[in-house]
Amino acid sequence: MSAQLPGPVMVAAGCGGTGRELEPYAGPDGLAGLDLVTRSITLDARAGGPGPRVVEVPGGLVNAVGLPNPGLEHFLATELPWLVRAGARVFVSIAGSTMGEYADLARRLSRAPGVAGLEVNVGAPDEVGAALFEVREPYHSASVIAAVRREFPTDRPVLAKLRPDVSRIVEGARSCHEAGASAVVVGNAVPAAFPDGRAGGLSGPAIAPIALRCVAEVHRALPAVPTIGCGGVHDLRSAGAYLDAGASAVQVGTALLHDPTTVARLRAALALRALQEDA
Repeated sequence: MSAQLPGPVMVAAGCGGTGRELEPYAGPDGLAGLDLVTRSITLDARAGGPGPRVVEVPGGLVNAVGLPNPGLEHFLATELPWLVRAGARVFVSIAGSTMGEYADLARRLSRAPGVAGLEVNVGAPDEVGAALFEVREPYHSASVIAAVRREFPTDRPVLAKLRPDVSRIVEGARSCHEAGASAVVVGNAVPAAFPDGRAGGLSGPAIAPIALRCVAEVHRALPAVPTIGCGGVHDLRSAGAYLDAGASAVQVGTALLHDPTTVARLRAALALRALQEDA
């Protein structure tokens, strides 16, 4: 049985909080039917990086949150059940410090009721997140995906979240897909720095042209590989650019921090666009 892929609009990893923060702004049905990617979950709780973790810059945000999360046990006991009751289609973002941790996360989440799929974070841009597990080379990313795929049911999708590196994106997408990824998410935040020189990641409209180029490159070289566009999506025009470039879906992230109604508005706009195209 093939995995049911998300779309056309998803909440990007961590940008919906625990889900409770987003629910009042998600539309008349709340989170029901919404494809939501959780913040990255690790086996043990993480406090995250030092502050300030987010700085606004022209065209977006520089962040180095350090993947703060309550750990798998707490997530399974509290956050996941609430999301399932709210009707969300939950994709759990996972991150680990070893290949075994990724496999363990996948194994335990495969048994958790309500997990629609996994998103494997193999492109954390900030030094706190990236220090978990170095996955800079495409073959290394593929090894992580293969370890996760072996432990997770084949009828549920595994998404590989890749950094939008034009020079390596096609190679990375190919290797991850061959290793078992159901789709690739392009892309993660772009490496950047805070005013004090600390490493971080740039997200928002400023990275959209780079991520869009990467989506187009992947679709051109690997048309059979489902691609999810992420980076600067905030309205119908920006989402449409990714879909027209070959993406099967888009993720909304930074825009939600400015306007938490973005996903609800975008879902409605894309539904209207689909009706007009079918007419």
